[in-house]
Parts: sequence; structure tokens; C-alpha cells
Amino acid sequence: MTATLSSTPSRTQSFSVVLAIELWERFGFYGMQGILLLYMVQRLGFGDAQANLLWGTFSAVTYAAPAIGGWIGDTVLGSRRTMVMGTMVLTLGYTLLGLDLNGQMALYVALSVIALGNGLFKANAANLVRRIYEGDDARIDVAFTYYYMSINVGSTVSLLLTPWMQQHYGWGPPFLVCAAGLAFGLLCYMLFQSRLKAIGSAPDFQPIVLSRLAAVLGGMVVALAVMVGILGSPGLGRACVWLAASIIAVIWVVLYRRAAPAYRPGLRLAYLLIVQTMLYFVFYQQMVTSLTLFALRDVASQFTVFGVPLFSLSAGQFQALNPVWIMAASPILSWVYKTMEDRGWNFPIAEKFIVGFSLVALSFLIWWLSAANSTTLVSPWVMFWAYGALSVGELLISALGLAVVARYVPANIGAFMMGSYCVSNGVAMYLGSMVANLAAVGASVGDGGPAVTLPIYADLFRTLFIMAVGCTLVFVVCLPFTRRWDAQHRAAQAAAKLDLAA
Repeated sequence: MTATLSSTPSRTQSFSVVLAIELWERFGFYGMQGILLLYMVQRLGFGDAQANLLWGTFSAVTYAAPAIGGWIGDTVLGSRRTMVMGTMVLTLGYTLLGLDLNGQMALYVALSVIALGNGLFKANAANLVRRIYEGDDARIDVAFTYYYMSINVGSTVSLLLTPWMQQHYGWGPPFLVCAAGLAFGLLCYMLFQSRLKAIGSAPDFQPIVLSRLAAVLGGMVVALAVMVGILGSPGLGRACVWLAASIIAVIWVVLYRRAAPAYRPGLRLAYLLIVQTMLYFVFYQQMVTSLTLFALRDVASQFTVFGVPLFSLSAGQFQALNPVWIMAASPILSWVYKTMEDRGWNFPIAEKFIVGFSLVALSFLIWWLSAANSTTLVSPWVMFWAYGALSVGELLISALGLAVVARYVPANIGAFMMGSYCVSNGVAMYLGSMVANLAAVGASVGDGGPAVTLPIYADLFRTLFIMAVGCTLVFVVCLPFTRRWDAQHRAAQAAAKLDLAA
């Protein structure tokens, strides 16, 4: 719903409010991500395999939850209200981590609260951006690219800050800083929420129904108990990941069969591109798991040029290279998209995905060759350049995954599809953690030094390189289908606009 009165805030003003709260939400999440796996391994004594799978299960639950959160935003409370509720829950979750109770059950509870808060927040924040730019295909890719770039400001700061704080002040304070970031983001929203007065889903423009609110709160309590059980039981977690994936697949089939013929080409294309994005997250998950442990054991921390020291990064801080590269490349890609649009040059999302996966393959080629050809600590510049290729690939794949939903999915199921997009990514991240366990080592092996661990990581990176090359080739084969479905979708959209004009 969008108002047309002259007093209505501009799209840029509305966009800036969502961007601000999303920036601080990412500050909290990535700040936690920067040290959580190390917290499990170094503080709680988890082995590599246990820590990787717990992170994978948490990722899957965290990314699956928005499917329900999107539905709540679409039909029960409204996207704006649900987003705010999610921010409050996330603040509580990071606070629980910050208490550093040093127990597995305390960790499971805190992570469950964070997953629940993310479920309420994620799909609804993205859906608000989609509604702000609804009907303007020329600006959707640009908006979501800037959206993706700007939220990485928050993640860059937190990924550099929280590992540094952990080294100097212990494990609790960095998590509390994550909570403080969410609280500040909520304050920003409260101050400028009037700019979103005309943006939202239908329930946002109606009074709150107390019975519905009570039902949501009761459901949150039940969901929290279930999530704690899932995180505490690897077998149950694995079963739930596959169950969630199966449910989403069935719902996709039902939505497709019920969709009007004009919407079906767009849905087919959206489904295919979401699956392609899902495959990317298998590789993305390595940043938090295998690549962090690789940096901990086998990568030098000091960056130098011609022997002159510049700066150093800890194992957790290497993850900050990802948002740094995204911020550097996003304006360039946005300018390229806009220039091509203005000149009538077509660069479909499907073809952007192919270029993106080529860069993913390049990144793991760099990691594979560096690990395979060294017996001592690898230069940190290897991480810099490989993260660069992986991150630009992310901009061409993951950043546009949201734009896929915004462009090709009917508005009435927009928030749900944003949520199901997150579910597919969560399943992929769980798979990514399983792949990372190909390089899981025991404490005795991990203490053996680079000469022992480098061959293990080299084997993993070679496998990932081959997988990325294979994905790229499959996507090339799919190009004729994606081009035809995109043309059919555009024709249907043009016909619908003519009918409305008539």
C-alpha cells in the first residue's frame, strides 16, 4: 500500500528508515558471527565438527524462521510491527549471550532467542523495501544492491570490533555491544517511523487485534522451546532442516498451481534463481566455519608490503573482508546496472548469477592453490584477494536474490516468499557446515601446525572449487529457459498494465 498525497515521504526517506534499522540489525548479527564459532571452540571446548554443525543448525533455524515471520507480517500483525517485535527479541538474545554463562544450555537458549527474533525481523524488513519500490523494475536491482551495501557498513564495524573486544575484555562485552546496537537501531526507527506511515502490509493500517497478538506471543514461547530442543539434538536438528525444506517445496508447488497463468513464468524463474542462490550459500557458509578455522591455524595475521607492516587481523576479523569488498564493489555494480538500463542493454539476473558463480570458483581456486603449495603460514593477502572474488560473487548472486522475489513474485505472497527464500538459504548453510566438516580436525591434529592442517584444508578447497565450476556450467545450460521465462513474465506484466490503464 502506498499513499499518493504530496505530504507522503519520498521513497528515499522511507528507504532510509528501513536501511537504518537493518544496518544495526546486521551490526548485531555479524558481530556475534565474528566470534561465535571461536567462542564454541575456545571457550566452551567444542570440537570442530560439533561447532560447525551447531552453527549450521543455528543458521538453518535462523533462516527458516522468516517463513513464519513473513506470514505473520503479511496477514496477522503487519510487516512494520513484526519487524519492530523482531528487533526487541534480538536485543534480548544478544544480551543473554553477553551474560557468558559458560554452559551449553545457556548457549542453546540464547541462540534460539536470536533465531526467533531474526524470523520476525528479516522477511518483513526486506518486504518493506520491496513495497517502497513496488512497480519500478528499473530501480529494484539498484535499491537492493544499495540496501545490501549499506547494511554491510554495520557488519564491517562489528566484525572488526567484536574480535578485538574479545581479545581485550573477554567474551561477554562484545555480545553486549551487539545488543546495544539493536537497541540503538530500534531508537532510530522510533524517531523516524512517520516516514513509513504509508508503507506496509494490510494489517499495518488496521488496529492491533489483541487476540492475534496474544496468539503470536504464545506461538513464540512454543517456538522457543522447540528451537532449544533442535539445537541441543544434532539428529533432531538435521531432521527438522529437511522437514522445513520439504514443506517449503510443497507450498511452492501449491502456490504455482493456484497462480494465474500470467504469473507462472515469473514464479518458475523465481524458483530456479532461488535454488541457484541456495547453492551459493553452501560456499558462503565456509566464511564462518572452515575459513575461520583455516585463518586461526594456517594464516599469518600481519599484512605487509615489501616487508613493511601495515595492519593485522585476527581469525574472526578476517570475516570483515567480506563486507569491506561488498561496500567497495556495490557502487560500481550499481553504476553498471544503471548505465546498462539507460542504454537499453539487457543483463538479466540469471546471467549475473553465472558471472557470480565464476567468481566463487575463482575464490576457492585461490584458497586451494595457496594451501596446497605451502607448508608454513599462508600470507593474509591470499585471504584478501580470495574474499574479494567471493564477495563480488555474492553481490551478483545473494544481493540480487531479494530482487528476484521482488521482481518475479506476486505482491500478495511477497513476504512469505521472502521468508521461503531465507529457508532455502538456511538449508544451504546447514549443508555448507556439513561440507566444512570435511576439514574438521581434532585437537591433537589442530595443534600439529600448518604442515599437518594445510593439506586437509587444501582438499576441502579443491572440492569446493570443482563444485563451483560445476554449478556455473549447469547455470549456463539453464540460460535458454531463464530468458524465455523472463520474456513471458515481462509480456504478462505489460499486458496487466495496459488492462489497468484501460
